[in-house]
Amino acid sequence: MSTKKTDNIEIDDLITLAEAARLRGVTRQAIGKLVKNEKLKLVEIGGQPFLSRKEVADFKPGKSGRPKKGENG
Repeated sequence: MSTKKTDNIEIDDLITLAEAARLRGVTRQAIGKLVKNEKLKLVEIGGQPFLSRKEVADFKPGKSGRPKKGENG
């Protein structure tokens, strides 16, 4: 049995936003914000949004807040 892919993401690897939130220990809204800010890539199948489990699990948040004076960010 071959694995189907879409946009270089394995179909078997796709999870819902709610599953992604549980995986990361955050709210669904926090996951939605990461998608909106293009930190995570959303894949729609049949009008339903999904994320790559691997991408969600591997995501490393950057520093939050304003950069200190003199930092080039």
